Amino acid sequence: MELDNLSSNWKKLQATLKNDTSRPPKRKASEDALPPQRNVVKRVKIEPIVPSKRIKKTQNSREKSTGSVPSNFKPSAPSASLALWAEDNDIPARDLAAAYGNSSSKLSLPDLKREDKINEGLSATTGAGKYIAIDCEMVGVGPYDQSALARVSAVNYHGHQLYDSFVQTKEPVTHYRTFVSGITPQLLQGARTFERVQADIAQLLDGKILVGHAVKNDMDALLLGHPKRDIRDTSKHPAYRRIAGGRTPGLKRLAKQVLGVDIQGGEHSSIEDARATMLLFRREKAGFDQEHQKRWGATITKPGSSVADKQRARVRKRKRKAEE
Repeated sequence: MELDNLSSNWKKLQATLKNDTSRPPKRKASEDALPPQRNVVKRVKIEPIVPSKRIKKTQNSREKSTGSVPSNFKPSAPSASLALWAEDNDIPARDLAAAYGNSSSKLSLPDLKREDKINEGLSATTGAGKYIAIDCEMVGVGPYDQSALARVSAVNYHGHQLYDSFVQTKEPVTHYRTFVSGITPQLLQGARTFERVQADIAQLLDGKILVGHAVKNDMDALLLGHPKRDIRDTSKHPAYRRIAGGRTPGLKRLAKQVLGVDIQGGEHSSIEDARATMLLFRREKAGFDQEHQKRWGATITKPGSSVADKQRARVRKRKRKAEE
């Protein structure tokens, strides 16, 4: 009987232990504890990477707060404006005399604080001198997206702004080319008429040396001519063409390789492009003078004898009639 009771009690105990899952056996608990221990070891291996990132961020933030320059910092190339100003103190006196004549003594050094006056038109305060660089921006007009003049800029030998104006197009604009030209519909709302801009530029270039890059395109857009002997085109200069393997070099490429200057990174600025062109001319002025001497010699044409002079005279005549 006692054996029967013991057997019955043992069976009840086994059933109770089987149903009680709240507390696992000790051996099983120790085995289950092993995986978390392995996970802890893995986290320990990763932990050293996390603090290093935090320290790096702290160093960067400290550099920003103290104004110190990081060791891997590489300064970007200067603009055409700054490059021009930097060279001004080293310009040979004979070149300044050739550019400005007796008036060079009255000129002040370039002012780095001078700001461009967008759409100012003809500057009333800046002296032109002998050398003038121009650059134009175009938009697309008509059903075939033909290029039409939308902005003209001109600078003197120092890169000071002589002229800047947006230009009204004769046909509706179909493509503003803003990503390149920087022209928007809002900017053209204050544009001057094509005839006004044409007359202004003709007057500005009268008797001057015209500096440009592929300047024929700009003059064609303005419907103006200029004496060939008075043009200095950086796209045709032999020293610069050699950089492009004998082909026509791009202005952006020349500015970067020859001057170390960044231009046309996004929307173009005709003022900055004109300055880069003038700086390229100044950098190779002796070479330009030699090429000019080879081609034209020292002969001097009589003022008013060229086709361009007569064309400018007609433009001035039309302007006077329009003002009357």
